[in-house]
Formats: sequence, structure tokens, C-alpha cells
Amino acid sequence: MLTLAIILITSALIFYTVGVWAEKLQGKLKLWHTVLFFIGLVFDTTGTLTMESIARSNQISAAAVGFNLHSLTGLAAILLMLVHAVWASWVLYKKDEGQAKTFHRFSLVVWVIWLIPFLSGMISKM
Repeated sequence: MLTLAIILITSALIFYTVGVWAEKLQGKLKLWHTVLFFIGLVFDTTGTLTMESIARSNQISAAAVGFNLHSLTGLAAILLMLVHAVWASWVLYKKDEGQAKTFHRFSLVVWVIWLIPFLSGMISKM
């Protein structure tokens, strides 16, 4: 199951990074960027739940599986990714240029925050 979790989380990294940076480099939010945001969110959520299942099945103490910096930033990142993807959908639906400009800045912030639990999880397991 660990291999599956690693594949899922790495897929989230790839899809989400391509979506965020393509949107940034193209300077305009497009539907396919939003699709990549949602795909990244699904892979990240599934990978995170798989990792949690592994931790619980290995009988790690409740404190280790519970709330710590990694789990709190991970939860924040998933929630921000959800807000990000839904907001992208809303901006596209409304065709609101004012929100689109604010959205561009928000994308990079969410991506950087998402990297914190990704990297902390990777580093803590090395």
C-alpha cells in the first residue's frame, strides 16, 4: 500500500504543479488548468487517506497519527486546494477579470503551502 500512496501523492504533485504553473505562465486561467487542480486534489486526498490507513494499520500511537505539524499543514493544504479548485471554477463560470487577477496570486500561495506537507512528509521518512 505504501507504493500506491507514494504514486498517488506524486501524481498529485505532478497534476497540481502543472496546473498552477501553466496558469501562471499563460497568464490566463483556462478550463484545463481547473481540471488539473481537481485531479491533483483527488490524488492528494486519496494518497493522504491511504497514508493515514497505513499509519493506523502499523499500530502507530494515536498521538503520532493524530494532529502534528505535518497533519495540520496537510489538512490546511487539502482544504486550500479545494477552495482553489472551486474558486477557479467560479472565476471561469462568471468570466470575472477582477477575480481572475486575484486568483493568479492565490494559486501560487496555495501551491507553496501545499508543498510544505509534501516535503515534510518526504523528509521525515528519509
